[in-house]
Amino acid sequence: MIVRVLPVAVLVLASAGAPARAQDISVIQAENVRIAYAEVMHVTPVYQTLVATRTEQQCDQSPRPDAPGRLSRALGAVKGALGADAAAAVEPPCRSVTVAREFRRPIAYDVDYVYKGAKFRSRLPQDPGDRLRIRVGVTPVMPSPRAR
Repeated sequence: MIVRVLPVAVLVLASAGAPARAQDISVIQAENVRIAYAEVMHVTPVYQTLVATRTEQQCDQSPRPDAPGRLSRALGAVKGALGADAAAAVEPPCRSVTVAREFRRPIAYDVDYVYKGAKFRSRLPQDPGDRLRIRVGVTPVMPSPRAR
């Protein structure tokens, strides 16, 4: 039993002889934080602009210089009466065109708010509404040890 107590007693006696220095001791203080509400004054959405492209068929509807004259129309009418497809011969030319469209979507919100008379601005991922839940923390400012 003495063998077990002896190492502990030696450690206690050895540490009692060495004084602790102030630099070696660090104290971790609990954070002084509370939750409060601030009044929202103004919300401005921040938009992202996206451009999407797609290919569409575009047909020319303007009259062409080679448009059928009076004689051609008369022949077309006769062909139509006889059952030939005259409309297929007069189809306007079509071509593929790339059309770009812009889309705007909100990605964030710049929020102006007041807490205890002081004005603040934050960028938030969503619109907070009329009041904003905030985290209020107080930490003392101490000069650095070198500045003393």
